[in-house]
Amino acid sequence: MTIEISIIEEFANAGDAVQHINAGGRGVAIQLKGRHLVVEQREAHRLEEAGVAFAYVHDHEMPDGTWRIVTVPVNND
Repeated sequence: MTIEISIIEEFANAGDAVQHINAGGRGVAIQLKGRHLVVEQREAHRLEEAGVAFAYVHDHEMPDGTWRIVTVPVNND
């Protein structure tokens, strides 16, 4: 099955994608087949509903105050 996806921008790594969202306040970062993308939230929901396996990418503050990039898998068996 082929699903077209509308992206805001593609990045070399997850950190750059998350930084773009934090700076611009638009979209969500996802990792899809090794690609680091920023898409509109509605586009991520569409992929989720279509059963496409991907992961949301977020900043997460650790108990010691440091930050890490984490992924939240969607539709992964």
